[in-house]
Amino acid sequence: MKRMVLGWTVCLGMLVGGAGAQVALDNASVVKMVKGGLDEPVIVSMIKGQPGTYDMSPDAVIALKKDGVSDREIEAMTAKSPVAINEYEGLDIGVYYRTPKTSGWVEVPSEKVYAKSGGALKNIMTDGIIKTDMNGRLDGATSKLGLAAPLEFLIVTPDGVSGTDFVLVDLVLKKDAREFRTLTGGVFHSTQDVNKNNVPFEQKKLAKHVYSVILPPGMGKGEYAFLAAGINGTSASGARGKAYTFHVTE
Repeated sequence: MKRMVLGWTVCLGMLVGGAGAQVALDNASVVKMVKGGLDEPVIVSMIKGQPGTYDMSPDAVIALKKDGVSDREIEAMTAKSPVAINEYEGLDIGVYYRTPKTSGWVEVPSEKVYAKSGGALKNIMTDGIIKTDMNGRLDGATSKLGLAAPLEFLIVTPDGVSGTDFVLVDLVLKKDAREFRTLTGGVFHSTQDVNKNNVPFEQKKLAKHVYSVILPPGMGKGEYAFLAAGINGTSASGARGKAYTFHVTE
């Protein structure tokens, strides 16, 4: 009976403040109630009935257990914690970037790619997979998107395609265009001149169809493009024949 009286005294003390306003609970509040001798049903009721913001990371839960917080109390805290949001949910197939100035992932703009072979200029986005050696061409001398280091990219792929099915190339500047060379089967290197335009990168799978791009250090100024399916030998719908372009400003 003494513990219950003490418990309700502590509870009332936490509820009093301002004009009857409830104080939001947190991990420290729960530990305070436990160490103050409140019975478990009282603490669980407080957690369920009052606003609260709880840190339920593994280290925080271990600390709660060490402080004597019961499993039922931890379960109640977990139920009141906000559900983790998948930051990649809703992203369409494509390439995305993020900077300290953006509020989340922003899609890298895509451009039409033209392929020149034997004097013929064709739209790759219409004609699909390259089946012969071709020079890829993008209209305009620069991409509309300018980015400064550090560079952070994300690739969202369709079914049957991984991040390595995308290729990053350093575009060759012409008077009114940017160009790259691609070979049959999606091979972007057979001679030294072609090979030097490739920018190798690593990928890390973050979720289904979602890959982070790990770029090599010291990638300098220039015009770049992530070349998607259809340009590099795959034909999955939703990415065929697209070049996601940007230029590095510094």
